[in-house]
Amino acid sequence: MEIRQLVTFINIIEQQSFSKAAESLGYTQAAVTIQIQQLEQEFHTRFFDRIGRKIDLTPQGREFEKYAREILRTQDQAYRAITGKVYRSYSLRMGTLDSLLAVRIPQMVRYFYIHLPETHLKVITSTPQELMDMLNHNQLDMLYLLDNPISDPAWVKTLEAPEEIVFVASSRSYLAKAASVTLKELTALPLFLTEQDTNYRKVLDNLFMEQHLDVRPFFETGNTDVIIRMIQANQGVSFLPRLAVEEAVKKGELSIINVEGVRLKMYRQLFYHKNKWVTEEMKTVIRQAHAMNKDSRI
Repeated sequence: MEIRQLVTFINIIEQQSFSKAAESLGYTQAAVTIQIQQLEQEFHTRFFDRIGRKIDLTPQGREFEKYAREILRTQDQAYRAITGKVYRSYSLRMGTLDSLLAVRIPQMVRYFYIHLPETHLKVITSTPQELMDMLNHNQLDMLYLLDNPISDPAWVKTLEAPEEIVFVASSRSYLAKAASVTLKELTALPLFLTEQDTNYRKVLDNLFMEQHLDVRPFFETGNTDVIIRMIQANQGVSFLPRLAVEEAVKKGELSIINVEGVRLKMYRQLFYHKNKWVTEEMKTVIRQAHAMNKDSRI
């Protein structure tokens, strides 16, 4: 067993492809295949099931992954201790929503930049369904969502924290001075909303449907920052996670509108797949998510 074989083994897992692993390591695909065959022959087992273009770790492969990662991390620690340099970088792929990317993720990125600069962070934003599919196909290491409580037997949930979803308008709007408004009154105003496949937009659509009201957004986008800037310019009303607008509310740029009979919350949830080996980078994300959650309650 050689270090280069372990590096190749882990690369195949992360890339979910022999050919992509070969490309990233500068090998031919044949060389990658030979290295894995040599490992499998040495341990008298098979680490990967290859069905067409799809590859999956066998139970023995999942067990070996733990030791391979530990050996490589120990090698890195020794290299850093002697040379003061990093031997190899690590990667972390996280899927999240635009609203969380703008508010929660920067704090995590800052921590990695200071304490784990060798880590390559890749943050992907998309719709909840697309992100869930990516987690199930090992295209993500972790998934950070804002949604109703999700329970999936294939996932491990490491965080569930409540967040309000609120109506907001410019502090210069007449709505900021109103004690309360009705949902029907809002239908007469320009609505700046996230797209229909966004989870909290679905909640809003259901609210209007329950009261037999028609939702006709003036403007739709998946970018919450754009919506917030529009609302700050006194251009209507929006429905967003409180965490996304909290800073603007504190600055007096936005006001939360009290809508009669509407009190809604969703939950920030952090997941990884149960078959995933939990790396030190993933453990760091879990610790930071809990620390940020604790700080937000102070």
